[in-house]
Amino acid sequence: MRKGLLGALLATAVLVIYAFAIGRAVVALLGSGEAVGIAIGVCLIVVPFLALWYIGREWWFAVQVQRLANELHAQGGLPVDDLPRSPGGRIDRAAADAQFVLRQAEAEAAPDDWRAWFNLGFAYDASGDRRRARESLRRAVRLHTTTPTSPT
Repeated sequence: MRKGLLGALLATAVLVIYAFAIGRAVVALLGSGEAVGIAIGVCLIVVPFLALWYIGREWWFAVQVQRLANELHAQGGLPVDDLPRSPGGRIDRAAADAQFVLRQAEAEAAPDDWRAWFNLGFAYDASGDRRRARESLRRAVRLHTTTPTSPT
C-alpha cells in the first residue's frame, strides 16, 4: 500500500473518531447559554465539516486521477516510471528534470490533450514540484471531463 494512501486513510479515520468523540462536548457547549461556549461549540462543529469536505475533495480527486490512469493503461499510453534511482530509492533529479522538459513540451504542443497534462503532472512530481503536479493533474481531469474521449 502506498504511503500516501495509508496517510489518507489514517487522517480520515482520525477525523471520524474526533467527530464522534467531540459530539458530547459540542452539545454541552451549545446548550450552555454562554456566548463563549456557543462560539466554541460552533467552531467544534464547523472545523470537522471543513476537514471532511477537504478530505472528501481529495479522495474524489484521487479517484478521478486513477480513472485517467486506468484509461491510459487500457490505451497502452500509461508512461513507465523508468527513471534511475539512488540505492535509497530517490529519483535522480537530473533525469527527472530532463524528462520534465520533454513532458512540458508535449503539453505546450497539445494544450487541450488531457494525456499530455496527466504525464506533465507526474513529471512535475518526479522533479519534486508537488504543487504544480497537482495543478497539472487537476487540469488533466478538467480536460478529460470537458472533451470527448478519443483513442490516441
